[in-house]
Amino acid sequence: MMKSQPQPPRTLDVEGISLRLAQPHYSDQEWIGDREVLQQLLACWLVIADKDLPLCPRVIGQPGIGKTTLAMSAARERKQVLYIYQCTADTRPEDLLITPVIAGGGTITYQASPLVTAMLTGSVCLLDEGNRMNEKSWASLAPLLDHRRCVESVIAGIKIQAHLDFRCCVTMNEDASTYEVPDYILSRLQPSLKLEFPNREHELAILQYHLPFAAQDILLLTVEFLQKSHQLDLGFSPRDGIHLLQYALKRLAQDPSHPISRDDVWREALIKVLGEEALDLEGLSRQRKRAIGEQLLPRGLGDFFFESDDPLHPDR
Repeated sequence: MMKSQPQPPRTLDVEGISLRLAQPHYSDQEWIGDREVLQQLLACWLVIADKDLPLCPRVIGQPGIGKTTLAMSAARERKQVLYIYQCTADTRPEDLLITPVIAGGGTITYQASPLVTAMLTGSVCLLDEGNRMNEKSWASLAPLLDHRRCVESVIAGIKIQAHLDFRCCVTMNEDASTYEVPDYILSRLQPSLKLEFPNREHELAILQYHLPFAAQDILLLTVEFLQKSHQLDLGFSPRDGIHLLQYALKRLAQDPSHPISRDDVWREALIKVLGEEALDLEGLSRQRKRAIGEQLLPRGLGDFFFESDDPLHPDR
């Protein structure tokens, strides 16, 4: 387990500036799923010649299907300490690098981010949900993601060079609540590793791993629901299945003498976790396809005959 590794230092001096380092993330979760995508990520981090450099790939997929767990497992396989930075819409460049904080006695100390800490200690950093971050923050990482492998902190007035063993990857959700990542950043975040929904065998193994105390019948009921939702291109994920099962099992344990059936409890959990529309997956699929089709309908008569950027378009 990661906890058996030596503890990284708490502070480090860089160009005469003392930096307080971030805390690593320890996890013993195993990757359950397509082993090929794990091998692809590990291949990105290999260095095969003196002038070769590791890649910083982006792992893309729906929320809740294990992108973060994949990166955690890859760090464990390499026996490296892992740091995670959670990207948000209001992440600032200094949040990604070094932030001044008030210490005891009113003095200023410099706090290194998980990313900078990983750079200095030769560890792995996961930038989680990177496409929630704005372009200004991404711009501060451009020199880190190419052959320069460095960042510059304006606040601390120092340049930080990445350790030879530093590795990085970025996860990105496929949903609407994200920013458009600039092309000059995407060209550095290569290759793109696509993570799909797990098959039936892997999905059952995931649920059993997280909920080993769950009865087989309720596990299979949940797996059948999730697999059907995947076939209909609905976004229900293994994480949704775990939450559904957790609530159902807690309701069953709440009053074991109550004559409520497992089916009733599972149905209640489905409604509470995913909403009543999840009771009819085929109807929900038709409804969403209709909504997508309506969004793609032409806005005016001219759209039937002209592209939107055509200079002859009557609405241009």
